[in-house]
Amino acid sequence: MTTGEPRSGCAINAAVEVFGDRWSLIVLRDIMFGDRRHFRTLERESEEGIASNILARRLHDLVEARLLTREDAGAGRRAAYSLTEPAIQLVPVLAELGWWGLRHRPTTEPLRVRARVLYEGGPQLWEDFMAELRERHLAVPAPDTGRPTAGEQLRAAYDRAIARSE
Repeated sequence: MTTGEPRSGCAINAAVEVFGDRWSLIVLRDIMFGDRRHFRTLERESEEGIASNILARRLHDLVEARLLTREDAGAGRRAAYSLTEPAIQLVPVLAELGWWGLRHRPTTEPLRVRARVLYEGGPQLWEDFMAELRERHLAVPAPDTGRPTAGEQLRAAYDRAIARSE
């Protein structure tokens, strides 16, 4: 993964170089939607079964690309990873990518439901979710909308899908 200048002037090339491969997006997804912020949690709870060496490399690359920060908690304590503002601004991209996946790739209902809720919630839900992520990862207070939070809506939809599949 290159963090320097892109090989050409194409914005798509520059963006793709940051992600490098599917694992980078999966790591961002798990931190963003699963609130998995520690190495062992990301490794243990990975639905795709990411290998520890691959996870370590992707976390390093995402920090280098300034999509994550690594907060070292000190000796004997686990480091935590946080999203940066550029990573948080990927929510609409991931919503669209998830919607494409719903239409063109097979998956289970519990894995589909959050993508559907996020896409159908549209830009307002995306903005609400990004505000929640900013609060959690950047310590920027989220505005009180008087509505259930985006995270609550996504969790509730997922929990309902799990209950239906059991």
